[in-house]
Amino acid sequence: MAEDLLVSEGSKTTQYESLIPQIKGLLEGEPDLIANLANVTGALKEQFNWFWTGFYLVKQDELVLGPFQGPVACTRIKKGRGVCGTSWAEARTVIVPDVEKFPGHIACSSLSRSEIVLPIIRHNEVVAVLDVDSEYLDHFDETDQQYLQQIIDLLVFE
Repeated sequence: MAEDLLVSEGSKTTQYESLIPQIKGLLEGEPDLIANLANVTGALKEQFNWFWTGFYLVKQDELVLGPFQGPVACTRIKKGRGVCGTSWAEARTVIVPDVEKFPGHIACSSLSRSEIVLPIIRHNEVVAVLDVDSEYLDHFDETDQQYLQQIIDLLVFE
């Protein structure tokens, strides 16, 4: 079934508050995790037009690339490496205003300038991370963290 996303304008808060109910609608009744991750990345990319939006899934001892929107990406990331690996290892959101200043940053693309990574925690264990990159410096803040957390809380990981 085709879905249409109503892209809203206005403040960042207004955009998220319009988008979240639409994401809920996309996820409702769909049990397939990969399909849901794909729709979330598509909705985020369409609404915000960020440089890169995607998920990395924890598989054994590394993060493995999952559904994403944007240019090709790093396929595997070790725990503790780069922004994604740090978020996984520390089980916390990492907001990086300037990726050039982040020790050990993994440059999948030289066009990425700032980044936010949120861990997805289920049963006290990180099972994935949501990674968002912007081509602009200092693009992400606590507002993004708050609303992106609400979005990943909608996802069901078994």
